[in-house]
Amino acid sequence: MAVKVSKFGGTSLADAQQIRKVQAIVQSDAERRYVVPSAPGKRDRQDKKITDLLYLCDAHAQQQVPFHDVFALITQRYEAIIADLGLRLDLTDAFAQAKQGIVDNAGRPDFAASRGEALNGLIIAELLGYEYIDASEVIFFNASGRFDAEKTQQVLADRLRRAQRAVVPGFYGALPDGRVKTFSRGGSDVTGAIVARAAQAAVYENWTDVSGLLMTDPNIVDAPRVIDTITYRELRELAYMGASVLHDEAIFPVRLAGIPINIRNTNRPDDPGTRIIAEAEPIRHAGTISGIAGRKDFTTIQVEKALMNAEVGFGRRLLGALEVHGVSYEHTPSGIDTMSVVVADKQLEGKLDLVLDEIRKQCEPDALEVEPHMALIATVGRGMAHTPGIAAKLFKALADANVNIRMIDQGSSELNIIVGVGADDFETAVRAIYHAFVE
Repeated sequence: MAVKVSKFGGTSLADAQQIRKVQAIVQSDAERRYVVPSAPGKRDRQDKKITDLLYLCDAHAQQQVPFHDVFALITQRYEAIIADLGLRLDLTDAFAQAKQGIVDNAGRPDFAASRGEALNGLIIAELLGYEYIDASEVIFFNASGRFDAEKTQQVLADRLRRAQRAVVPGFYGALPDGRVKTFSRGGSDVTGAIVARAAQAAVYENWTDVSGLLMTDPNIVDAPRVIDTITYRELRELAYMGASVLHDEAIFPVRLAGIPINIRNTNRPDDPGTRIIAEAEPIRHAGTISGIAGRKDFTTIQVEKALMNAEVGFGRRLLGALEVHGVSYEHTPSGIDTMSVVVADKQLEGKLDLVLDEIRKQCEPDALEVEPHMALIATVGRGMAHTPGIAAKLFKALADANVNIRMIDQGSSELNIIVGVGADDFETAVRAIYHAFVE
């Protein structure tokens, strides 16, 4: 039997009603053998996440201030879920151990934060009739706090082979001394990917409150389409440009194993969602794009010098001028006698004049100009590669929208075209590109 690993986010597990949806999803497919739950999320905008309340408990414990009232809110939330689900599950001992652990680990919030997933995992396992596997017993970090992929893979794979169906709470593992350690980014998404790899899953399902990844920011374009299929490489391009997608740490374990990810909607389980795949399937339509993403707040430093191309090491000296002041760059578009570096504004805070002086010292330019208030927009899609007229279509859309293009950069893979525009034109440009390719 093929194996599916299903991770459910906080909104999918916010209350008993949502958890019943999760139960129906899991029980509708016998291949969903391993479940990775998050802690309960917000039930409404005014609500508090369980994890936030646990962090608050740790803050109180660190200051040696009683946190009984805050912890009572946590226990009441779980007890209400248990009662509403009609379960005969007594978490009194688990609550007591969690509370004492927060005191014992005061100032080390990883333990407190992890209890949201640990307690919720007990409830989900009881509801589904699945075995409960504490993540601290199968997911490991080394002494420096870095994820130990090799040890985890060995121990977790062996453990899953002995468990036909199991719940593994997300977000945390253990250090060599046994102390709980949480993932710094990606949370339960990372755990889900790790479990999928260890289980040699056919697919890693990531259930949330949206029906997949959107082609662009819904705050800019009304009701953008859902991406049906996207490769890991395309996803990386969109994530780099600011799209809200899975964090790299949540992708790497399954990408390494060639396991596809399926982003699904708990509230609309019949929607196919977005499939993230390792290798590109045949392109059905040449010239199609997968998504559009961008960011504001960039500055371009333009360097001009006659016969620049004849100077060996010119590019190294220019970038070295940034390195001297700890500044990283995004892009380096160039011409015969010109070279520019595009830098995020946050990199240049308090350093711009120092960097310019260093460039003058290292490169002796004929002219040096600074163009602030830039935005970068990436149009990404494997269907763009080797398709005549893609760039022309994009540039015409921007021209028709009266948007001036200040920079053009196309990667060698031809997966994307990046344009630089004025920050004030950012939203207009994104809408123009979307409507040119999608509608």
